[in-house]
Amino acid sequence: MAISLSLSALPDLLTVKEVAAVLRVSTLTIKRWGKRGKLVPIRINSRGDRRYKKEAVLWLLGMTPKN
Repeated sequence: MAISLSLSALPDLLTVKEVAAVLRVSTLTIKRWGKRGKLVPIRINSRGDRRYKKEAVLWLLGMTPKN
């Protein structure tokens, strides 16, 4: 499954798979970073699915200051 990596077209909230594709790491790494506080997820719905703010992902890439 291919995911577009156009940073300007990214939604405000990203899935684990989208973040992993942008940062070029595994989905397990993204989940580990969440547990360690490096990239804190937002939990949505009753299942607790993870979403990540685009600003936090861009900050990890060094593209914008973290607010």
